Amino acid sequence: MNRIIPLLITLAVSGAVMAQTATTAKQGAKATSEKAQQYADRAKAATESQPDRSIDKTKARLHRAKAHHHARKARHAAKKSLPQ
Repeated sequence: MNRIIPLLITLAVSGAVMAQTATTAKQGAKATSEKAQQYADRAKAATESQPDRSIDKTKARLHRAKAHHHARKARHAAKKSLPQ
């Protein structure tokens, strides 16, 4: 009995350490892949003839999407406020 308790404690601690290591490794790999994607995007933009234009197009698409979303919410709220 005296040998089982320290063995169980050791197993629990090692399991927690392994879980933390796996999580840290996953996060590190994810950060590395995101950084590589950023560098690839920058390289692609640098080789384009008009890199600012592509950025402006992306910003315009984002603005339109937000405008559509807000308009949809406003229409829905207007419908709710009208008496049936």
